[in-house]
Amino acid sequence: MRQAAIEGGFGIDKLVWREVATPEPGCGQVLVQMQAASLNYRDYLVTLGKYNPKMPLPRVPLSDGAGVVSALGEGVTAFSIGDRVAGIFMQTWLGGPYRDDYGKSALGGAVDGVLSEYAVFDADGLVRIPTHLSFEEGATLPCAAVTAWNALFESGNVKPGDTVLVQGTGGVSIFALQFAKMAGARVIATSSYPEKMEKLRAMGADWVLNYKENPDWGKSIAKAGRVDHVVEVGGVGSLEQSLIAVRGGGSVSMIGVLTGILGSLSIGPILHKHLRVQGIYVGSRAMFENMNRAIQQVQMRPVIDIFFEASEIQTALRYMESAAHFGKIAVRI
Repeated sequence: MRQAAIEGGFGIDKLVWREVATPEPGCGQVLVQMQAASLNYRDYLVTLGKYNPKMPLPRVPLSDGAGVVSALGEGVTAFSIGDRVAGIFMQTWLGGPYRDDYGKSALGGAVDGVLSEYAVFDADGLVRIPTHLSFEEGATLPCAAVTAWNALFESGNVKPGDTVLVQGTGGVSIFALQFAKMAGARVIATSSYPEKMEKLRAMGADWVLNYKENPDWGKSIAKAGRVDHVVEVGGVGSLEQSLIAVRGGGSVSMIGVLTGILGSLSIGPILHKHLRVQGIYVGSRAMFENMNRAIQQVQMRPVIDIFFEASEIQTALRYMESAAHFGKIAVRI
């Protein structure tokens, strides 16, 4: 079978396809014929060596993929051949609160990922994808969608009538917009591209703010009304504005590092406004299944900006690098 791996050092050009033996599922395992994958910013960082410079190579990248069950190991009863499935981001985080050891099972980083014609998973590390979704749509769910779901509902307790602030138009932010509107929340969104701002409005964003034209956007949002929850994907470059924008007693879900992880920050608003700032590292299998039930119920469809063939993975990563995408970038395997 064909499989992609980062070999001989980090860099987009170091991600190459190779021929390897097709694996066989062991006891309690499932062999999946991968049909599609999707990109996250994390995959770009992994490929460049910026996510974990000490990551052993070669490494099969990408955490998010969907496919068809093609073989079952001994003792597997939860799935049948032909089932349409996706792998969970952390293969050992099945439910309950996060533990340090769960990160050691994160696909496409700590362990090999899904950019392969076939992949073996423990049966516990799979979920069925909603029946109305294509494989490409199902492949967008494991990281970005579960992260947004966790931030809003599992950890954020968003309720109808709340106001949610989302940043930019990447995968997590677009899923957060969709989920928040699905729950009856008001959504404020930020972007710096006029065409993307129009798309956000078309998706139901109640107010879209150009953060480059208004560098003190936190104050503008705070003056305009109550913000209960912030889905913070920027990192240190936007966190200060998020802390200003959110209401007293509100919450900020820390997710992304698009502007970096190091820098000076005033923690005064956290103290004086009695804020809850919580890190969100994707979520568990139980959260994934909760989310899938909601997606199935309302027939929600992920937003995919563009499709690439697997042979174009380097081009796909450079498109991710350009930040031109709106929603998700899908890869057909």
